[in-house]
Amino acid sequence: MENKKPLIALTPYHNIEKDEPYMRPAYLKAVRTAGGLPVILPLETTPEELKQLADTFDAFLFTGGPDIHPFHFGEETQYHCGNVSAKRDHLELALLDLAVKAKKPVLGICRGIQLLNIGLGGDIYQDLPSQFSEDFPIAHAQPFYYNIPSHTVVIAPGSLLAQISGKDKIQVNSMHHQAVRRLAPGLVASGHAPHGLIECVEYPDYPSFFLGVQWHPEYLWEQDEAAMGIFEAFIKAAQN
Repeated sequence: MENKKPLIALTPYHNIEKDEPYMRPAYLKAVRTAGGLPVILPLETTPEELKQLADTFDAFLFTGGPDIHPFHFGEETQYHCGNVSAKRDHLELALLDLAVKAKKPVLGICRGIQLLNIGLGGDIYQDLPSQFSEDFPIAHAQPFYYNIPSHTVVIAPGSLLAQISGKDKIQVNSMHHQAVRRLAPGLVASGHAPHGLIECVEYPDYPSFFLGVQWHPEYLWEQDEAAMGIFEAFIKAAQN
Protein backbone atom coordinates (compact mmCIF):
# COMPACT_ATOMS: atom_id res chain seq x y z
CA MET A 1 0.00 0.00 0.00
CA GLU A 2 1.31 3.40 -0.96
CA ASN A 3 2.39 5.58 1.92
CA LYS A 4 -0.08 8.36 2.59
CA LYS A 5 1.16 11.93 2.74
CA PRO A 6 0.66 13.67 6.10
CA LEU A 7 -2.32 16.00 6.22
CA ILE A 8 -1.23 19.58 6.86
CA ALA A 9 -3.86 22.07 8.02
CA LEU A 10 -3.37 25.66 6.86
CA THR A 11 -5.22 28.50 8.55
CA PRO A 12 -7.02 30.61 5.92
CA TYR A 13 -6.44 34.19 4.93
CA HIS A 14 -9.50 36.43 5.29
CA ASN A 15 -10.65 39.12 2.89
CA ILE A 16 -12.28 41.24 5.57
CA GLU A 17 -14.07 43.62 3.16
CA LYS A 18 -15.79 40.75 1.31
CA ASP A 19 -15.79 38.39 4.32
CA GLU A 20 -14.24 35.67 2.16
CA PRO A 21 -11.54 33.14 3.10
CA TYR A 22 -8.71 32.53 0.65
CA MET A 23 -5.17 31.15 0.46
CA ARG A 24 -1.91 32.29 -1.13
CA PRO A 25 -0.72 29.44 -3.38
CA ALA A 26 2.92 29.78 -2.30
CA TYR A 27 2.11 27.98 0.97
CA LEU A 28 0.39 25.12 -0.84
CA LYS A 29 3.25 24.64 -3.27
CA ALA A 30 5.89 24.65 -0.53
CA VAL A 31 4.01 22.11 1.61
CA ARG A 32 3.34 19.81 -1.36
CA THR A 33 6.94 19.98 -2.56
CA ALA A 34 8.15 19.04 0.94
CA GLY A 35 5.91 15.96 0.91
CA GLY A 36 2.75 17.08 2.71
CA LEU A 37 -0.86 17.28 1.59
CA PRO A 38 -2.07 20.82 2.37
CA VAL A 39 -5.70 21.46 3.28
CA ILE A 40 -7.16 24.93 3.89
CA LEU A 41 -9.27 25.11 7.04
CA PRO A 42 -12.69 26.76 7.20
CA LEU A 43 -12.74 30.22 8.73
CA GLU A 44 -15.72 29.50 10.96
CA THR A 45 -16.18 26.31 13.00
CA THR A 46 -18.00 25.11 16.09
CA PRO A 47 -15.91 23.97 19.07
CA GLU A 48 -16.84 20.37 18.23
CA GLU A 49 -15.73 20.77 14.61
CA LEU A 50 -12.49 22.41 15.68
CA LYS A 51 -11.74 19.52 18.03
CA GLN A 52 -12.34 17.08 15.17
CA LEU A 53 -9.99 19.05 12.92
CA ALA A 54 -7.30 19.08 15.62
CA ASP A 55 -7.61 15.33 15.99
CA THR A 56 -7.65 14.65 12.25
CA PHE A 57 -4.69 16.62 10.92
CA ASP A 58 -1.06 15.60 11.35
CA ALA A 59 0.36 19.14 11.63
CA PHE A 60 -0.72 22.78 11.62
CA LEU A 61 0.61 25.74 9.67
CA PHE A 62 -0.40 29.18 10.96
CA THR A 63 -0.09 31.50 7.97
CA GLY A 64 0.54 35.21 7.49
CA GLY A 65 -2.14 37.87 7.47
CA PRO A 66 -3.50 40.93 9.26
CA ASP A 67 -2.72 42.24 12.72
CA ILE A 68 -3.92 40.38 15.79
CA HIS A 69 -6.31 42.35 17.99
CA PRO A 70 -4.31 43.83 20.89
CA PHE A 71 -6.94 42.84 23.44
CA HIS A 72 -5.63 39.28 23.04
CA PHE A 73 -2.39 40.33 24.73
CA GLY A 74 -3.84 42.83 27.16
CA GLU A 75 -3.17 46.13 25.39
CA GLU A 76 -5.13 49.06 24.07
CA THR A 77 -5.07 49.58 20.30
CA GLN A 78 -1.95 51.51 19.33
CA TYR A 79 -2.41 54.35 16.81
CA HIS A 80 -0.53 52.54 14.00
CA CYS A 81 -2.16 49.14 14.51
CA GLY A 82 -3.68 47.80 11.29
CA ASN A 83 -6.96 46.08 10.51
CA VAL A 84 -7.81 42.81 12.28
CA SER A 85 -9.90 39.72 11.56
CA ALA A 86 -11.87 38.71 14.62
CA LYS A 87 -12.78 35.43 12.92
CA ARG A 88 -9.13 34.51 12.30
CA ASP A 89 -8.10 35.50 15.82
CA HIS A 90 -10.81 33.28 17.29
CA LEU A 91 -10.08 30.33 15.00
CA GLU A 92 -6.32 30.37 15.38
CA LEU A 93 -6.06 30.94 19.12
CA ALA A 94 -8.53 28.11 19.77
CA LEU A 95 -6.81 25.84 17.24
CA LEU A 96 -3.35 26.52 18.67
CA ASP A 97 -4.53 25.51 22.12
CA LEU A 98 -5.89 22.22 20.77
CA ALA A 99 -2.83 21.53 18.61
CA VAL A 100 -0.44 22.07 21.52
CA LYS A 101 -2.53 19.89 23.84
CA ALA A 102 -2.44 17.17 21.17
CA LYS A 103 1.34 17.67 20.80
CA LYS A 104 1.01 18.06 17.02
CA PRO A 105 3.75 19.71 14.91
CA VAL A 106 3.24 23.47 14.60
CA LEU A 107 4.77 26.00 12.19
CA GLY A 108 3.99 29.73 12.32
CA ILE A 109 4.90 32.16 9.52
CA CYS A 110 4.86 35.98 9.85
CA ARG A 111 1.51 36.62 11.58
CA GLY A 112 1.87 32.98 12.59
CA ILE A 113 4.92 33.52 14.82
CA GLN A 114 3.10 36.38 16.54
CA LEU A 115 0.00 34.22 17.00
CA LEU A 116 2.05 31.41 18.56
CA ASN A 117 3.69 33.79 20.99
CA ILE A 118 0.44 35.52 21.95
CA GLY A 119 -1.44 32.23 22.26
CA LEU A 120 1.12 30.91 24.73
CA GLY A 121 1.15 34.07 26.84
CA GLY A 122 3.60 36.51 25.22
CA ASP A 123 3.05 39.80 23.43
CA ILE A 124 4.16 41.76 20.36
CA TYR A 125 5.13 45.20 19.14
CA GLN A 126 1.98 46.59 17.56
CA ASP A 127 4.03 48.82 15.25
CA LEU A 128 7.79 48.54 14.77
CA PRO A 129 8.49 51.99 13.26
CA SER A 130 6.98 53.73 16.30
CA GLN A 131 7.89 51.23 19.04
CA PHE A 132 11.24 49.64 18.10
CA SER A 133 14.15 52.04 17.84
CA GLU A 134 16.94 51.37 15.32
CA ASP A 135 19.90 53.60 14.41
CA PHE A 136 19.79 52.09 10.92
CA PRO A 137 16.16 51.12 10.30
CA ILE A 138 15.93 47.70 8.67
CA ALA A 139 13.35 47.36 5.88
CA HIS A 140 10.95 44.99 7.63
CA ALA A 141 8.45 45.90 4.89
CA GLN A 142 10.80 45.36 1.97
CA PRO A 143 10.54 47.52 -1.19
CA PHE A 144 11.01 44.62 -3.63
CA TYR A 145 9.31 41.30 -4.36
CA TYR A 146 9.14 38.55 -1.74
CA ASN A 147 11.47 36.07 -3.47
CA ILE A 148 14.38 38.46 -2.86
CA PRO A 149 15.83 38.55 0.68
CA SER A 150 16.15 41.93 2.39
CA HIS A 151 18.07 41.39 5.65
CA THR A 152 19.92 38.75 7.63
CA VAL A 153 18.98 36.68 10.68
CA VAL A 154 21.60 35.53 13.18
CA ILE A 155 20.83 32.01 14.41
CA ALA A 156 21.37 30.74 17.95
CA PRO A 157 23.87 27.83 18.09
CA GLY A 158 22.33 24.44 18.82
CA SER A 159 18.80 25.61 18.03
CA LEU A 160 16.30 23.80 15.83
CA LEU A 161 16.76 26.51 13.21
CA ALA A 162 20.52 25.97 13.33
CA GLN A 163 20.02 22.23 12.82
CA ILE A 164 17.66 22.86 9.91
CA SER A 165 19.79 25.47 8.14
CA GLY A 166 23.27 24.26 9.07
CA LYS A 167 24.25 27.92 9.34
CA ASP A 168 24.76 30.66 11.91
CA LYS A 169 23.28 33.37 9.66
CA ILE A 170 20.74 33.33 6.85
CA GLN A 171 19.20 35.84 4.46
CA VAL A 172 15.43 36.35 4.74
CA ASN A 173 12.66 38.38 3.17
CA SER A 174 10.52 40.68 5.29
CA MET A 175 6.98 42.06 5.11
CA HIS A 176 5.64 43.00 8.52
CA HIS A 177 5.18 45.95 10.86
CA GLN A 178 4.60 43.90 14.03
CA ALA A 179 6.91 41.41 15.76
CA VAL A 180 7.43 39.33 18.89
CA ARG A 181 8.32 41.43 21.93
CA ARG A 182 7.99 39.57 25.28
CA LEU A 183 8.44 35.83 24.83
CA ALA A 184 5.76 33.47 26.06
CA PRO A 185 6.70 31.02 28.82
CA GLY A 186 8.45 28.01 27.32
CA LEU A 187 9.50 29.76 24.12
CA VAL A 188 13.04 30.82 23.29
CA ALA A 189 14.31 33.15 20.59
CA SER A 190 16.59 31.34 18.14
CA GLY A 191 16.93 33.98 15.45
CA HIS A 192 17.42 37.76 15.57
CA ALA A 193 17.57 40.55 13.00
CA PRO A 194 20.74 42.70 12.97
CA HIS A 195 19.47 45.07 15.67
CA GLY A 196 18.13 42.40 17.98
CA LEU A 197 14.51 42.03 16.89
CA ILE A 198 13.24 38.47 17.45
CA GLU A 199 12.76 36.72 14.10
CA CYS A 200 12.42 33.06 15.15
CA VAL A 201 10.98 31.29 18.20
CA GLU A 202 11.14 27.65 19.30
CA TYR A 203 9.68 25.54 22.11
CA PRO A 204 12.60 23.37 23.33
CA ASP A 205 10.50 21.21 25.66
CA TYR A 206 7.78 20.56 23.08
CA PRO A 207 7.55 16.84 22.23
CA SER A 208 7.18 17.55 18.51
CA PHE A 209 8.13 20.24 15.99
CA PHE A 210 7.35 23.81 17.09
CA LEU A 211 8.80 26.74 15.16
CA GLY A 212 7.76 30.29 14.36
CA VAL A 213 9.52 32.50 11.81
CA GLN A 214 8.88 36.17 11.09
CA TRP A 215 9.86 35.92 7.42
CA HIS A 216 8.15 34.08 4.54
CA PRO A 217 10.08 30.92 3.56
CA GLU A 218 7.23 29.94 1.20
CA TYR A 219 8.57 32.59 -1.21
CA LEU A 220 12.23 31.61 -0.81
CA TRP A 221 12.39 27.80 -0.79
CA GLU A 222 12.96 27.37 -4.53
CA GLN A 223 16.36 29.05 -4.28
CA ASP A 224 17.18 28.81 -0.56
CA GLU A 225 18.10 25.57 1.24
CA ALA A 226 17.31 26.93 4.70
CA ALA A 227 13.79 27.92 3.64
CA MET A 228 13.20 24.52 2.05
CA GLY A 229 14.62 22.86 5.14
CA ILE A 230 11.97 24.47 7.33
CA PHE A 231 9.19 22.86 5.33
CA GLU A 232 10.98 19.53 5.05
CA ALA A 233 11.60 19.33 8.81
CA PHE A 234 7.98 20.31 9.48
CA ILE A 235 6.62 17.62 7.13
CA LYS A 236 9.01 15.00 8.49
CA ALA A 237 7.72 15.70 12.00
CA ALA A 238 4.16 15.33 10.71
CA GLN A 239 4.99 11.87 9.37
CA ASN A 240 6.15 10.58 12.76
